[in-house]
Amino acid sequence: MPRVLLIEDDPSVREGVGLGLRRRGHEVSAAETGEAGLALMGTFMPELVLLDLMLPGMNGVQVCRRIRETSQLPIIMLTARGDDFDIVVGLEAGADDYIVKPARTEVIEARIKAVLRRLGAPAGSRPEVEFHGELAIDRAGLTVAKNGERVPLAPSEIKLLLHLSASPEQVFSRQQLLEYVWDHSYHADARLVDACVRRLRTKVEDPAGNPRYIQTVRGFGYRFGPL
Repeated sequence: MPRVLLIEDDPSVREGVGLGLRRRGHEVSAAETGEAGLALMGTFMPELVLLDLMLPGMNGVQVCRRIRETSQLPIIMLTARGDDFDIVVGLEAGADDYIVKPARTEVIEARIKAVLRRLGAPAGSRPEVEFHGELAIDRAGLTVAKNGERVPLAPSEIKLLLHLSASPEQVFSRQQLLEYVWDHSYHADARLVDACVRRLRTKVEDPAGNPRYIQTVRGFGYRFGPL
């Protein structure tokens, strides 16, 4: 089971979520402030972070940005409210998913497993490394390079790029992408997709031009290419 760092200022939530995950075999370290959580990163070496959005002092968005400066560690935000602005800002900061509190432990664990599930290369005779314009996509190593330089991508970003690039020019709806990338089989929040697309574009696209790789098909969804 993965090591989970829980950064949550509400003691009842911190205790309840921590206890529930430990009972399911997870190793959990908890912190009540963003500063304390960041201090634990180097010693606890988590495989995933559960991050409360509304923290005292350094808030969850700031913590998320600090983590993303040096790591592509999976991050799931915990929020007690469905505030559109806060959720969007958190996703733009680099979170891979979010959960509105209160949430049952089995729901949290399912989201953890979905984020951590290893990405498999598509079946068939596709080469391990594909070249699309300036991008080199290594499906086996789960890495992407642009003009020969490695591009750091969060789990949701690499999975989205792998899925879109596997079928160039095919249009995928937001719901289809939610089901594949985030394993949300119900009618979930399309903002997850849109925020991930925006983050991905800042890393792989030419900022001076129109999107070349991740293209919007208005009224339908997104596609990869054509180049």
